[in-house]
Amino acid sequence: MKFVDEVVIMVEAGKGGNGCASFRREKYIPKGGPNGGDGGHGGSVYLVTDEGLNTLVDFRHVRRYRAKSGQTGMGRDMYGKGGDDLYVRVPVGTVVTDVDTEELVGDLTEPGQVLCVAMGGRGGLGNTHFKSSTNRAPRQFTSGKEGEQRELRMELKLLADVGLLGLPNAGKSTFVRSVSAARPKVADYPFTTLHPNLGVVSIESHRSFVIADIPGLIEGAADGAGLGVRFLKHLARTRLLLHLVDVSPFGDGRDPVADAQSIITELEKFSPELVAKERWLVLNKLDLVPEDEREACCQKIIDGLQWEGPVYKVVALSGEGTRDLMYHIMEQVEQAKQNELEQREDGKN
Repeated sequence: MKFVDEVVIMVEAGKGGNGCASFRREKYIPKGGPNGGDGGHGGSVYLVTDEGLNTLVDFRHVRRYRAKSGQTGMGRDMYGKGGDDLYVRVPVGTVVTDVDTEELVGDLTEPGQVLCVAMGGRGGLGNTHFKSSTNRAPRQFTSGKEGEQRELRMELKLLADVGLLGLPNAGKSTFVRSVSAARPKVADYPFTTLHPNLGVVSIESHRSFVIADIPGLIEGAADGAGLGVRFLKHLARTRLLLHLVDVSPFGDGRDPVADAQSIITELEKFSPELVAKERWLVLNKLDLVPEDEREACCQKIIDGLQWEGPVYKVVALSGEGTRDLMYHIMEQVEQAKQNELEQREDGKN
């Protein structure tokens, strides 16, 4: 299925039904009073999250969503039927923004979460409401109110615990295939990943985390070059970033230090918040380096980047070194979740 992470749609709530001007007309009651009922309220439009969805692709085909209008009021004090509400299913992680005002309408991060994005119009009043001691035969009634209409921009930010950074062909897709059941496309040319992929890493029973494979960044990405910058927003919710670096032998115009530094530079240009996130360095493709040169090659990269954080050395293709890394990530994610829980509890108190 094609991955779509940003769409613009129009939502229209239903119009309220008009009130009714009617009078009681029964045999032997020649001067019956007013009995016009109110109009029904228009239906509202709601967004509701669905765990079974992972893309906004359906919204590329249907751009307008309209709830039902309320029925007009009737005689004999009968109110018009209210319009049915419209519930639109969206993936968990959808951020909704009003296009005209740039106001954040809602951030849907929980399964089953419901958000009203367009309120239905109120029904009009029947002439019953206007009777008084001096106005015994009112002919006034009010029209129903128009429902809200809004143009909304919906962006999908994947809910992953861990995000992968790296140049095209750094081995990110192979890494995800090695540690999870996800099967992103893998080939020996750049840009095999054209949209984000999620993989669930299961450590043991009831202990797992989600890892996201983001399309590779290239130099100039923050200025619009390449594919990766379009998807960097998916890393905004992650608790940990893994920076994968291809440690293939220096030469042939390649410099792993310069490659890694270019990613850091693009990250700084795009979002200071992402730079501030916890990042670990993962040196990949060690099998392409002679065994007696591996330590020196890795140290050269670490020194060149002046890296002070955690460093892991792996061979994603065979899975070498990935098991220990996954356990350490699990501990980091669990600690981050515990810290977030404590902060929420402190906020309540």
